[in-house]
Amino acid sequence: MRVAVVTGPGEVDLREEPTPVADLDEVVVEVGATGLCTMERRLFLGIKKIYPVAPGHEVAGRVVEVGDAVAGLPGVPQVGDTVTVDLLTRCGACTACRRGRSSLCKQPQGGELSDGTLSFGAGLADYVTVKAKQAYGTGSARIEHAAMGEPLACVAHSLRLGGLRAGDRVAVVGAGYMGRLHLALARQAGAASCGLIDLSPERLAEGLEAGAAWAAIPSEALEAGGKQDLVFVTAGAQGVLEAALKMCDDGGTIVLYGAFPKDVAATVSPDYLHHHEVTLLGAYSQEPEDWTQAAALIASGRIAEDLDALVTARFPLEDVGKAFDLAANSPVYRVLVG
Repeated sequence: MRVAVVTGPGEVDLREEPTPVADLDEVVVEVGATGLCTMERRLFLGIKKIYPVAPGHEVAGRVVEVGDAVAGLPGVPQVGDTVTVDLLTRCGACTACRRGRSSLCKQPQGGELSDGTLSFGAGLADYVTVKAKQAYGTGSARIEHAAMGEPLACVAHSLRLGGLRAGDRVAVVGAGYMGRLHLALARQAGAASCGLIDLSPERLAEGLEAGAAWAAIPSEALEAGGKQDLVFVTAGAQGVLEAALKMCDDGGTIVLYGAFPKDVAATVSPDYLHHHEVTLLGAYSQEPEDWTQAAALIASGRIAEDLDALVTARFPLEDVGKAFDLAANSPVYRVLVG
């Protein structure tokens, strides 16, 4: 089978790998679509210098083989089913996993191709193999939607840790792909209102079309939306945390979902957090219960219109280089390969 390998900045090759075979508790999935996320963009641009590497962890496809130990087991996707795939390795034994926080598994992530090339998912391929428990059925949903299972699970994790309740007032900092998914899921969860904050007039306008209650540039956000119960930061930058604190109402929560540059520091008053009972927390990756919610939402079709709007382009695997170039060098939501 074919698998895409990033060999250097701006360089992507297709290599041949043995076609996988399911172990007793595994399923083999014929990949239908794989999303290119920030990690792939950084690899292609040379920001993240890890070469050669086989990336691709936002994967969906059709089950073509099921291991003997799980074949016919209730709940296990069977041959022909469309699934979204969790490619995160969770050891189940470390302190984080034992506490139910497997998104923070202490076992180093990644694997290897047959020639020793580092693998971070290796989902830009014809097939992937995963444990059956990490393949989630998405019913009759479009494959493009199923390929958004991983980022949707991450957002479900963000909302869960943030404690979003029906009736909450929500602001999302960043109107890019992850910001828009926060908007979609917050609305599904019954938020009284959900606004978007971004520097791009185009993305703010598109966010309003997608159902945002309000949209504003950072300097006008407080006036536009007022105080909020929950502020999700999906785009980390200098000054963003301080701005989020100004928008967060008493008893509210700020969720730092997006990564910040390593050298960014913030000034936060512990006394202010104490007297106003403001919660500040981080949300990273996803866990199995988040996958269950994400897959169910995809299968239900309730956010199909939201997901359709976020597919910027789709390329066949043989044009994976063109897909990387578009994703890395143009303003996009999601570029899919497969």
